[in-house]
Order: sequence, then C-alpha cells, then structure tokens
Amino acid sequence: MAGVITASEPSWIAPFTGLSPRTFGKLVTQLRREGADAPGRGRPWKLPLQDRVLLVAAYWRTNLTLRQLAPLFGGSKSAADRVIDHLGPKLALPPRRRFRANAVLIVDGTLVPTRDHSVAEQSKKYRYSTNHQVVVDADTRLVVVIGRPLPGNRNDCRAWAESGAKDAVGKTVTIADGGYRGTGLVIPHRRSADEELPDWKQAHNKSHKQVRARVEHVFARMKTWKILRDCRLRGDGVHHAMRGIARLHNLNVTG
Repeated sequence: MAGVITASEPSWIAPFTGLSPRTFGKLVTQLRREGADAPGRGRPWKLPLQDRVLLVAAYWRTNLTLRQLAPLFGGSKSAADRVIDHLGPKLALPPRRRFRANAVLIVDGTLVPTRDHSVAEQSKKYRYSTNHQVVVDADTRLVVVIGRPLPGNRNDCRAWAESGAKDAVGKTVTIADGGYRGTGLVIPHRRSADEELPDWKQAHNKSHKQVRARVEHVFARMKTWKILRDCRLRGDGVHHAMRGIARLHNLNVTG
C-alpha cells in the first residue's frame, strides 16, 4: 500500500515535525553524516531515510498510536515500531563536552507522564511520571544537557546529581530555582520569617527570575511534541524521545 505522508512533499514536513522543510533537510544530512543510513544486516529499509525521520518525528509530534500512524506511511505497525526503535536513539541530542568560558546555564526539572511504571512513579500531580533534568544555555536558549530520566517522585536537588546532569555541567555557572538548595547552584535569596529582604536582594531575585523563565519557555516549546504529555514508550524510549525532541528544538532555534 502506498503511503499518504512522504518527505518528498514539503507540505507534510512542518505540521508533522515542527521543522521547516529547509531545517528538516539539514537534519537528514546530519544523520547521514553520522551513519544513520549505513547498510546493516537483514533486509534494507522499505522507506528512505527522510521518510523514516519524518515517521519518528510525526510519532513524537502527534502522539498517534502506531496503528494509526503506520498506514499513513504505507507500512505495518511492526515496521513502524522497528523504525522508531532503530532511529529514535540516533536522533538524540549529541552530548556537549565543553562550554564557553563565560557561559551561564539554567537547570530545571520537568515531569513527563509515562505509562511504563517500571521507570515512573506517581508525582505530586498524581500521575505516573518521569523527572527529566534539562539544562539550557541562558544566552542562546539551546538545550545543552538532558539528564537520565528518574521516577517522578524524585525531588529536583536529588535528581540533579543522580541524573548525570551535574557531572555533564561540571563547574560551569548554573542558576536554578529554590528547589535546588544545598546543591551549590545559584538560587534566589530566601526571606527569613522575621525580616524582609533588602532592596538589593529583591532586585537580584527579580533578575534571577526573569532569566530563569527562559527554561520554562523551552519546556513549553518542547511539549508541543505531544509525546511529552503522555508517553507510551517503554524503557529508554522516553529518554530517547526527550533527547531527540531537544535536538529538534535546537534546530528550530538555530534555523
């Protein structure tokens, strides 16, 4: 059966990936250079690389079930499942090995509702979720680090270290909200019970809040990929989706 959706028709790309056709082409070129289309064992893929990338991005973007999505690409549910398992990890955000000398980063945790209860726990919102520590460059607003997912009942100051985000950032200046007390990060000044903060501390907190809001803006943009609102993937699937969507977000920002 012939597919309805194909990357050879540019009008399908933006609504199903969130990327412009030009940016989508850059992504496919990057993946080819990284060896994502190298021949492997077994039968070759039925779909070309650009259509497989479109399928994975469309799955993340729409959160349709594979039974709904696969026929649109002219394949079966099991074939679409294999494409996502194979290509999803290859779309992941590459790890950042160094930062600018004057870089300022922002970290915050976000919860992703996850149906695989082996990697999730009930969070404060009473849903089974995973906690993802996301680090953003305050200047460029690019995602630079995604920590390993932890159960959603894990608080941020503990998840910061256990997710690997702390080690990835190293000694780079990083700001965070008040939930990261005792971590050595730059957090807002706290008011004591019997006295108000002096004006200079209030001004510092105001500027701190304005900068820290940038990570919330990133979360809002990333969650336009609907899989981050209700993830049905199992095991490392939620981690691959989070890192892949971070890469798509960065491509959107840089154009």
